[in-house]
Amino acid sequence: MSAETILPLRLAEVGYSAGDTHILHAISATFEAGPVSVILGANGAGKSVLLRLCHGLLAPTAGRIAWNGGFAGDPRRRQAMVFQRPVMLRRSALANVAYGLALAGRGRAERIELARRTLDRIGLLALAERPARLLSGGEQQRLALARAWVLRPEVLFLDEPTANLDPSATRAVEIIIRDIAAEGTKVIMTTHDLGQAKRLADEILFLHRGRLIERADRATFFTRPATPEAEAFLRGDLPWD
Repeated sequence: MSAETILPLRLAEVGYSAGDTHILHAISATFEAGPVSVILGANGAGKSVLLRLCHGLLAPTAGRIAWNGGFAGDPRRRQAMVFQRPVMLRRSALANVAYGLALAGRGRAERIELARRTLDRIGLLALAERPARLLSGGEQQRLALARAWVLRPEVLFLDEPTANLDPSATRAVEIIIRDIAAEGTKVIMTTHDLGQAKRLADEILFLHRGRLIERADRATFFTRPATPEAEAFLRGDLPWD
């Protein structure tokens, strides 16, 4: 393993419970650099909890999660996460993007240049001085992606990044996600949207009732699912029985 990368990320028999409620059960998976990994499943399958465990916002109640053991630094500085409803700082769009660079110790001139360049790439440079909290929902989500992207994370976690957006805003966000992945960032994201999974995923991890029951490349999953639960999900059957 290279000491220059935090990957692979390994989950070994990971479980998570909140009181008497068992949310995730014995999940084992390894995430390598490269493909866009989409965690797919119905609402309530445990997708968001799994992502928060991987990012380190929650601690597993069973099993173990570990980054590349050869990496000498703090893995948290090499990863980022964007949520369904990102929280905007009470400052301009430009200042929102520059803030993380300031925390990383970048000089002011460099911060402004990088922030402006990133805003330009996501189509928000014209709104650089607008208060971030006055942006539309789609603009705020693009801005949240810019805040993560400007730091060039090695891994980017995305939790249902277009769940609350209209089709036009969704397309804009998906373009940015593709660009981020194309530049070498490992993208691990959740969605329950089959169309989005088909457009963005290289591989699918299918969660059902808190269990990882299938993992396959995109084409295989959508044309030859290996489990009856995945077949039912792809047909649009309700998972409540």
